[in-house]
This record gives sequence, structure tokens and C-alpha cells, in this order.
Amino acid sequence: QVQLVESGGGSVQVGGSLRLSCAASGRTSSMYDMAWFRQAPGKEREFVARITRIRDSTLYTDSVKGRFTISRDNAKNTVYLQMNSLKLEDTAVYYCAAGRNPCSGSWCTRTAQYEYWGQGTQVTVSS
Repeated sequence: QVQLVESGGGSVQVGGSLRLSCAASGRTSSMYDMAWFRQAPGKEREFVARITRIRDSTLYTDSVKGRFTISRDNAKNTVYLQMNSLKLEDTAVYYCAAGRNPCSGSWCTRTAQYEYWGQGTQVTVSS
């Protein structure tokens, strides 16, 4: 089992940057595929990015490609989400997630693929 704690959220203006962190405790994060999801008010939780435990392969939702970067530091048991060129529509609560089951394609973007979740961190982008 692993516990996840997100940090780094906050308020930023359009075009700004934030870096989210997800610290894992318990079993090491290197044993899991890690992902970031987000949920805006009144909307369903949606996939943002994923990084695999093997070869650090990454996957992004189209709306963040070229702006967001997911990375992991196994020595620190931490996963990051660097968010640049933020837009108003990026405003949401961002959640870190960990999963052990293999997946491919769109299955990897589903919340059911991930067993463990953090409590979320708020990101607010304003004009």
C-alpha cells in the first residue's frame, strides 16, 4: 500500500507556471505507474498525465501536450507535474494516483486503473 500527498498548488495568472509534487510513502512509488488527474467544479475527474514505472514512458491528454511535463524521482519517492503556459481551463483540483495493474491505450486514462489516490491540491488560474 502507498500513501500519496500532493503539494504545490496555488493561484497563478494566465500564462504562468506551477510545479506540483506528489510524495509517496509506504511502498515505494517506483513499484507503481503514477498519474495526475484533475477535477473542475461540476465536472468529472479527468486524466492529465501518466508516467510508467518501467522506462518512464509518458502519456498526456491532448489539452496539456507541450505545456505540462510529468516526471518522477524514485530516490525521493516523488512524482512531479510541471505546468507551464497555464490557461483558465486548467483551474481544478489536481490529484495524484498510483496503479500497479498493466494497461494500454485509453485504459491508462481511466480512474479505475489506479488503486491509490492523494487528497488533491487546488490550482486556480486567473486572468
